[in-house]
Amino acid sequence: MIHQYKNNGYNIVLDVNSGSVHVVDDLVYDIIALYENTPKDDIVKKLSVTYKEEDILEGIGEVEQLKQDECLFTEDIYEDYIMDFKKRPTVVKALCLHIAHDCNLACRYCFAEEGEYHGRRALMSFEVGKKALDFLIANSGNRRNLEVDFFGGEPLMNFDVVRRLVAYGREQEKLHDKRFRFTLTTNGVLLNPEIEEFLNKEMSNVVLSVDGRKEVHDFMRPFRGGQGSYDLIMPKFVHLAESRDQKNYYVRGTFTHYNKDFAADVLSLADMGFKQISVEPVVASEDEDYAITEADLPEIMEEYDKLAREMVK
Repeated sequence: MIHQYKNNGYNIVLDVNSGSVHVVDDLVYDIIALYENTPKDDIVKKLSVTYKEEDILEGIGEVEQLKQDECLFTEDIYEDYIMDFKKRPTVVKALCLHIAHDCNLACRYCFAEEGEYHGRRALMSFEVGKKALDFLIANSGNRRNLEVDFFGGEPLMNFDVVRRLVAYGREQEKLHDKRFRFTLTTNGVLLNPEIEEFLNKEMSNVVLSVDGRKEVHDFMRPFRGGQGSYDLIMPKFVHLAESRDQKNYYVRGTFTHYNKDFAADVLSLADMGFKQISVEPVVASEDEDYAITEADLPEIMEEYDKLAREMVK
């Protein structure tokens, strides 16, 4: 399978099955578009209006060499493997534990309705979490590495249970020859030195929720009283990222109709020293004022191009 597209003045060709990415000139780009379904003589005939015949033949030779090297038009060797894989007994390898159906922020775009998930505010008990870990172990088969993500709401509102469940998981590792990889997502409000030390010891990855520039973040991620949260959380996030040697974490932001210029938010986070950054489009019903509209897409595509240009500087 081949994907071809043009971006920032480059002709880009992706060979899906091998994962090879090629940047080619106009001639080779046009040859590749015809190569699979057009005889060689017809390719020469069609392209000779624009290119010299000797150049076309040379370009075809280059494409044929890439195909021979298994970098272009490669065979899908995984199709049968996938069908066989589907027949295997299913095992459970990961859980997302909603450890807290409660939150101390009132983010405007929150799909969890400020952590409540359209229900009542509640914190998961240790007993329920323990049963979840037991279920994961019992249904993991011979898979050794297991993953548990502490999610919310705001997981740190139930930090004691998080700590107890991690300790329980470590005990079970020894009994069942398993290895837990714990992760946690936090808005940072309750982050303190004690919790940071625990996260650095026990969490394989930590996700830090922040939307970029102060004015953007405070507009979309305020406290329930309307106050911004940026000034409180950012020093904590910067310290945590440094304490993890800028590894095994990422800052996770959301862009909306109100900050279509989200490249500025990514660059703002980079200027703060963060090395692991993810900023994603909001998921929202079209009647929400912050929802991304079809009319927004050209500007959003330009923002991605802007980031690409920054990355290759």
